[in-house]
Amino acid sequence: MARLLLDSTVLIDALRGRTAATRVAGLRRAGTEPWVCAISVEEIWRGVRTNEEPVVRRLFNGLRVAPLGVAEGIRAGAWRREFAEQGVTLHQADCLIAAAAIGIGASLATANVDDFPMSELTVEDWPSST
Repeated sequence: MARLLLDSTVLIDALRGRTAATRVAGLRRAGTEPWVCAISVEEIWRGVRTNEEPVVRRLFNGLRVAPLGVAEGIRAGAWRREFAEQGVTLHQADCLIAAAAIGIGASLATANVDDFPMSELTVEDWPSST
């Protein structure tokens, strides 16, 4: 089964009932296992209202969590250093999310494709809908 790590942009769209909601709901039927990273969990939880917590918990409970360990930290740090040497600033959270995806052999679904220029990472463009 293919693996797909869902970035915060995709999770937000899904929670708002936008286009991503249907796509996320259909992943398993399409043979793709949906994953999330603790970084995205934190980003989503930071903006959740108390009355929204049960729905968000249900979403997270339906996803596997990609581990973040030493290997992912090293990979993320190496990217930040390498891109900085080229004059490109990458965000720590994005690099950790990308490293988590690679660590589990997953592609990454995001609306912010440009935030993930790592050549080792397969990125799926899931544009945000309004």
